[in-house]
Amino acid sequence: MRDFGSIPILIIGALSAVIIAGCGSSGGRADAGTGGPAPDCVPQSYTHDAALASGRVDVSPAPGTVSANPHTQISFLGVPIGEIHDVRVSGSRTGPHSGDLKAYSQGDGASFLPSAPFDPGETVTVHATIGGGGQAARSSVPQTAGGPTAGAQAISFSFRVATPYSTSSARQFPNPTANPSEYRTFHTLPGVQAPILTVTHEDEDPAAGDIFTTNGPGPGSYGPLIYTPKGRLVWFHQLSGGKVAEDLNVQEYEGSPHITYWQGEVITLGFGLGEDVVLNNRYETVATVKGGNGLKADLHDFELAGNHVAYITALNPIRCNLSSLGGSANGVLLDNAIQEIDMKTGLVMWEWHSVDHIPLSASETSPNKGRPWDWLHLNSIDPERSGDLLISARNSWAVYQIQAGSGEILWTLGGNKSSFKMGPGTKTAWQHDARMLPNGEITIFDDGANPPVHSQSRAIRVRLNFATKEATLTSSYTHGDPPLLAASQGDVQWLANGDAVVGYGGVPWVSEYNSVGKLIYDAHLPLSMASYRDYRYPWQAQPATRPALVANLNNTGEETIVHMSWNGATDVASWRILAGMSRSSVQATATVPDTGFETSTLLPKRYSYVQVQALSSTGETIGTSSVKSVESYASSFDGEHADPSGKGAK
Repeated sequence: MRDFGSIPILIIGALSAVIIAGCGSSGGRADAGTGGPAPDCVPQSYTHDAALASGRVDVSPAPGTVSANPHTQISFLGVPIGEIHDVRVSGSRTGPHSGDLKAYSQGDGASFLPSAPFDPGETVTVHATIGGGGQAARSSVPQTAGGPTAGAQAISFSFRVATPYSTSSARQFPNPTANPSEYRTFHTLPGVQAPILTVTHEDEDPAAGDIFTTNGPGPGSYGPLIYTPKGRLVWFHQLSGGKVAEDLNVQEYEGSPHITYWQGEVITLGFGLGEDVVLNNRYETVATVKGGNGLKADLHDFELAGNHVAYITALNPIRCNLSSLGGSANGVLLDNAIQEIDMKTGLVMWEWHSVDHIPLSASETSPNKGRPWDWLHLNSIDPERSGDLLISARNSWAVYQIQAGSGEILWTLGGNKSSFKMGPGTKTAWQHDARMLPNGEITIFDDGANPPVHSQSRAIRVRLNFATKEATLTSSYTHGDPPLLAASQGDVQWLANGDAVVGYGGVPWVSEYNSVGKLIYDAHLPLSMASYRDYRYPWQAQPATRPALVANLNNTGEETIVHMSWNGATDVASWRILAGMSRSSVQATATVPDTGFETSTLLPKRYSYVQVQALSSTGETIGTSSVKSVESYASSFDGEHADPSGKGAK
């Protein structure tokens, strides 16, 4: 593990959390209980063209690759299922495999799902006929009936199945209790501890919208968080059972803005095992995206590409003989996968693996005989309009452009084999979150650590000249007071007006700079925490749940205290309070302005029942709680007077 104590500048984010970068982190011994030398996992070649049948269909696992999981599907992307014939799949040890051919909801391909997994280490051969129309492939037989028709083309390819390394014994990051000064609690949401967002530079760009962030892993409560620029909490979905949320974002889904994020377990190998979720503006889950081919969705990125297609990252730990590289003969390599998922069916439409396309010599790290080798650490995916993918690989200090379909590397920016001459200020170290702007420039969050290579973390913008093969720095932003050096995570969001929103990740700071680099917004979570990525978006939401309400008598027993909130609501301007001595007799008693996430007031009279209504700025009722009985003063301290789910009283 890298020595975090050697970092001289402010890296105040939780140091247990910043190991999420996986820079040689522990999480189980690589040579424990695996029984003998590991297989060779280095491919014969790094050129693997997945586009077959004269480029009409893209297949995965790609021909000649060595990284497939035993539970892999065989994916055919590019033609309708009716043009996929005579699929035959056979393992060198397991023999012919029967299975089902299932179509993608987009109508542009299908996956062959073997009825039994392949054996680790075996070679799998696939034969099929593509095109020509006619009879579609039949399922549940080793070889489909029918044959090629006019215009059809036979394809044949093979791949090797890797030997998986189980992460079942890998530890999760510790989750110590945060200091009470670092979070807020609420009468209406018992058990919830929302981290405090401290604003250090007032917002000069209100049109940019709210702050979208997360906390964890590390101290405090986990979950996706939305704040106003003034630091007021808008929404907190506190997770339980050890689950962490990362990468809270707003993306277009089915024609409107939706919330997206990853949730699951973060293991100390530096990766996540979980799933990605999509919520509408009522905070209802409308889609869940899981990893396929025997892998779970990783935390590092979740990108919606339209037409119910999503790109996810996945961790693929495999046994690997690393002795030729100074590691263990019984070693473990942390391969990174990208999966293109059909969100409607859950099928894997296309899959790409780092070990098949990027040489291990590209890594800025070395194998350690006692731990799995996180040689690349892919941490972002950016789908381009062309279908190509831009990815960032932290541990090679490089950004790569992957060709659509074929999966081949088109060019490399940075690292030890850059396709471009790196101009002054363009070299990155341990970077995160590479994105391509509409004009072709690349934005990167350059962590610069861990261990330190730069004096400060930077948000940079780089122009590529493909004629001269040169990279030029066009913008660079650093945090002035205090200077920040993040050991991991972070992001850059370039806004349409030319401003840049920068999240410092392991140091839980979010800043906005205008087009000339002037700081125009600054805030941070408690410094013991970590925020992964930070974004700003205009956001309007009206939760599907009811407002939450707690009411109790004060210590005299003659007045009624009312607390009210509506977790996630953005349009509440005031609250109407209805009160009475019976459930059926409650009537409007007072109207008070909305004063924060939770609004509290005192009614100068004793009541037995209370109800509240959330009002918009025009006085329209937009939400109504249920009628609640008023509790005694003493019972208000027992911590059981509200619904812990935050769904409002029943």
